[in-house]
Amino acid sequence: MLRTIILSGVGLLSLLLAAVPDPVNPDPKSVRPIDAVDSVFIEELTWMEVRDALQAGKTTVVVSTGGVEQNGPYLATGKHNYVLKATTEAIARKLGNALVAPIVAFVPEGDIEPASSHMKYPGTISLSEETYRRLLIDICASFRAHGFADIVLIGDSGGNQEGMKAVASELNTKWAGGKTRLHFIPEYYDYAKVEKWLETQGVKQTPEGYHDDFVITAQMMVVDPSTVRMKQRIAAGKFRINGVDLAPVEKTIEMGRKIVDYRAGITVDAIRRSMKK
Repeated sequence: MLRTIILSGVGLLSLLLAAVPDPVNPDPKSVRPIDAVDSVFIEELTWMEVRDALQAGKTTVVVSTGGVEQNGPYLATGKHNYVLKATTEAIARKLGNALVAPIVAFVPEGDIEPASSHMKYPGTISLSEETYRRLLIDICASFRAHGFADIVLIGDSGGNQEGMKAVASELNTKWAGGKTRLHFIPEYYDYAKVEKWLETQGVKQTPEGYHDDFVITAQMMVVDPSTVRMKQRIAAGKFRINGVDLAPVEKTIEMGRKIVDYRAGITVDAIRRSMKK
């Protein structure tokens, strides 16, 4: 009798536990209980918001690579990552059917031992080319597993390009015949073209030998003026770069927005051409 009661109690407990949602493994089809936020950045979204965006047709994901490196005396080491914060959002919103992956902040920046290139300067973080490519492969494979149809690879630094191109080629070969394609877009990283366009806007630079210029600075100021040490430079009388004054601040930020929009337009055109191939 006692054994029967104990077994019955265990069975009842199992039924009760089965009726309680598992917070660690929720039903992937669970209904989202609140409205979604207006963001294209996956790291700012809940998993339900990403799922519902995919189901609503946002099947393109932008995977961007930046870097942490020396950038002259005025710019934060995360320069490329700040620029990408602005440009990737503009690209995704122009495409209309895209989300943005967390920016890949760590890329090859030179040999670690003995130090070469940017690794000669404190604050720089470098990856081996092998690690960098392996990281990109796993990121892209993750998005493929979740159902993204198009994976766009863009990089804001010269040393990032070859690895992204190689990964796109490798995975397109490996996944041939499947529903997911990779698109490496070198047109995004065409600062020479941006410089020529900038001159048509009345801004002409005279290089001063810094790893810094007006194009980069203006884009960073769109995201956060403190990343270019605005207050400190104003106090020191150094709020200019390559012969171009950065004051008034509002004017530079507005030009930064125009630069972001111009680069996004070039990139989106290239993405659409690639998707038609």
